Amino acid sequence: MTTKILADEINLPTVTGAATSFSSATVVRLVNTDSVSRIVTIVETQGGTGVGSMTMPPNSVELVVKTASHCVFANSALVRGTKVGFTN
Repeated sequence: MTTKILADEINLPTVTGAATSFSSATVVRLVNTDSVSRIVTIVETQGGTGVGSMTMPPNSVELVVKTASHCVFANSALVRGTKVGFTN
């Protein structure tokens, strides 16, 4: 499986009121560029109820599958993300 990049990478917002859906992405590639662990949180809508959160270790990459309307933010702008898909 190959990752298909569908948008420019951005620094994640750091508050729920600014959380992003990555243009209604259902798969997001996240990278923690910091030298310490960071928390990534998914909310139902911008400023909405939390769906869940996870710790990203330093200098790590994760692919997150989410509902298109769900939004993402982190506790540091050193976590970056982009909308992706998969291709064969």
